[in-house]
Amino acid sequence: MMSIYLSSVQHIINTSVIAAAERLDILVQIDNIFAEIVTILKAIFFYPIFGFPIIVLWLILGGVYFTIRMGLINIRGFSHAVAVLTGQYQNQNSSDEDDEQEGEVSPFQAASTALSATVGLGSIAGSAIAIQMGGPGAIVWMIIAGFLGMSTKFVESTLGQKYRQVKPDGSVAGGPMYYLANGLGELGLGSLGTGLGFLFAIFCVLGTFGAGNMFQANQSYAALAGVLPFIAERSWFFGIIMALLVGAVILGGISRIGVVTSRLVPIVVLFYITGCLWIIGTNWQLIPEAIGTILEGAFSPGAIEGGLVGVIVQGFRRAAFSNAAGIGSSAIAHSATKSDQPVQEGLIAATEPVIDTMIVCNLTAISIVITGVYKGFAVGEATGIQLTAAAFGTVVNWFPIVLAIAVILFAFSNIVSWSYYGEQAWMFIFGEDSVILYKLLFVIFVFLGSVIELGTVLDFSDIMLIAMSVPNLIGCFLLAGQVGDDLKVYMEKLRLERAMAKSSATETTEEAEEYTESKK
Repeated sequence: MMSIYLSSVQHIINTSVIAAAERLDILVQIDNIFAEIVTILKAIFFYPIFGFPIIVLWLILGGVYFTIRMGLINIRGFSHAVAVLTGQYQNQNSSDEDDEQEGEVSPFQAASTALSATVGLGSIAGSAIAIQMGGPGAIVWMIIAGFLGMSTKFVESTLGQKYRQVKPDGSVAGGPMYYLANGLGELGLGSLGTGLGFLFAIFCVLGTFGAGNMFQANQSYAALAGVLPFIAERSWFFGIIMALLVGAVILGGISRIGVVTSRLVPIVVLFYITGCLWIIGTNWQLIPEAIGTILEGAFSPGAIEGGLVGVIVQGFRRAAFSNAAGIGSSAIAHSATKSDQPVQEGLIAATEPVIDTMIVCNLTAISIVITGVYKGFAVGEATGIQLTAAAFGTVVNWFPIVLAIAVILFAFSNIVSWSYYGEQAWMFIFGEDSVILYKLLFVIFVFLGSVIELGTVLDFSDIMLIAMSVPNLIGCFLLAGQVGDDLKVYMEKLRLERAMAKSSATETTEEAEEYTESKK
């Protein structure tokens, strides 16, 4: 009897081992398949031309072309965009109340949602990666990239608002999928537009689950585990908490996402900027030297590689954390605004690279350079987060905890924003009835990202997000004429409104002077 029992146990064990081995073999095969796909895609998107990957040149071409085509809109429209964003300007052609306009969120909430998907790990780590790869001068090229990105964001976000679809219940469907399909349809290129729209949506969904979700959860867990030993052995606990919080927000749709990000993003950005300013202020006597070091290295070969390849490529590979210009994601957020002025919304979107690239990235870079921590790490020896944490640690030993908190909050806001982007893309492909399935899958992937090692599947996801720029910019190039025409009309109306306001103010002043004289 005992021999039969032992034989049965042995059989069960052998069966379990075989089954486990088969499952492991399947996972290895899946990983190998993804590795082969990633290799092929990298060969395509990162094919070098004059030393620069073709996808980088594609994004630069878009920024340069739109800056010229729109007449330096990133300069001449900036002050007006800030006035609109801060509520100092009310367009006379808009409805008097936001509640009377079609849309789901305010322009400020849309900008906060778009910023929450860009300001974060890329802004914190992107500068550090650029400095590691190309020296301190690489930051100059980041600023140039942000400047060009302003024009690209203007075009894509204007198109997002212009070609959005407002449903009977008031909800909005918008983004590159719709201006590709409908905008190109107006040009007689309906088949091309529809095909590009579906291609963009597929890229967006695949990219969202990885770089816009799992990577964020994984890195935020790593940041917290580095300063809190209790969490280091309990990734599952962190994953459950993060998944529940994300689920509570995204199940409420873009309205709840807009409310959360509009409150969270300004606080987190201010929180992080304060930390950087503290570092810079503590080392204030080294500021001229740090700026000199950055400017001196700006045009060295190392800086060019680090700035253009290391910053722009790495920034866009990491879910366009630097500024997302050309990827098309911000167009999805801005299409949901309560506004009837597409150009005005595009101008608001153009301010985002100023914050995430020119301010946050710049302060991060100066903090790293001024403390000199970048000299202590070889290229690839430390991640961007680790290098930034080292800079924070030079001031106060508990300052890395401040950075860890900022990273978690940035990651959370990033995840909820990308959930909406993926939701819109999913809905374009599969219809609205299955959106709840997407949200449930998205929450599950938040947990998985916290507890598993990320490999080639994440690399595949990153490339999908980079690939979004291909159909998106094709549409933007072809529809640039419509944006240019709309911009001319808008700026002329703005000029007339200003002239009328000035004339009215002059008349009021003259009447006041006449009244004063009559009383004498």
